[in-house]
Amino acid sequence: MDDEGRRTPRRRPRTTAELQEQIRATRSDIADQVRHSREQFDEANARIAARTGRNLIFAILIGLALGAALILSLVFAKQLFLIVAVVLVGFGTYELAGALRHTGIHVPKVGSAAAAVLAQPVAYFAMVPGADGQPVLAAGWLLAVIGAVVLAVAWRVAEEALSRTRRGPLARDLTSTAFVQLYVMGLGTCATVLTAQDGGQWWTLSFVCVVVATDVFAYFSGLLFGKHPMAPRISPKKTWEGFAGAAVAAIVVATVLSPWLLDRPIWFGPILGVIILLCGTLGDLGESMIKRDIGVKDISGLLPGHGGFLDRIDSILPSAAAALLLLFLTR
Repeated sequence: MDDEGRRTPRRRPRTTAELQEQIRATRSDIADQVRHSREQFDEANARIAARTGRNLIFAILIGLALGAALILSLVFAKQLFLIVAVVLVGFGTYELAGALRHTGIHVPKVGSAAAAVLAQPVAYFAMVPGADGQPVLAAGWLLAVIGAVVLAVAWRVAEEALSRTRRGPLARDLTSTAFVQLYVMGLGTCATVLTAQDGGQWWTLSFVCVVVATDVFAYFSGLLFGKHPMAPRISPKKTWEGFAGAAVAAIVVATVLSPWLLDRPIWFGPILGVIILLCGTLGDLGESMIKRDIGVKDISGLLPGHGGFLDRIDSILPSAAAALLLLFLTR
């Protein structure tokens, strides 16, 4: 390097020693450049993480993996969606049951997860035909939800009966056990029932695309323009600017998908987009309230950059129920 920082060309080596020295110098330059680039990247990623609460790289990679699994299951063989539902709902239930123990509430983790997992095939295949020959949408959902709640509650009662030490007020544990099932499994099973319908996989794909679009655009809109907190006591990093970006994304994506995937008129798109936007936002804020009351930042640390499975599906849970209701109303 000269005094002005310009790289000076090296003369052509004439001996083996000079060639080796030049190779070492080049290797050192490359290592310095890589280290400098890595430091810049780490600094940028740290700034983003400090502002948004996410490790961006891990979040993108895990998000892509989950998205690919979902799309493949819905597009090529919708029965494979059961695997996706079992993983997401099972782990989400297990995480919430474990997180509640921070408050002294004992919800059976294994029993709750087992009940939620068993509910998925019941919801998918238990279609009761109505008077017109069409399956009654609520039938499979009710069978799955009631069965899962009864199983999880019975598991907790059995634990108490077999335990030699008292773990706390049983009534509170049983109420919390039922709540975990109704919240995670109950809402999540709506997506399973929706997918099981004729053409239901396209409804599931559509509402998930809207949820993902709102999440991504809220993230970047808040990152670039966020100044006014939306609910500072519940979720300090959520801003009205991010919500505005999410609203634009929801309406645009839903309007495109409505006639293409759902065979609905184009005016149905903005309605779908706004409903999914509101349900997804309420789902996100609702889970944030639960975490605040429990006293944890993330439900778990199973997904680097995302927290836990429940942290990733909090917006999807109420959106699935809304999409199922919309399908029922527009048949």
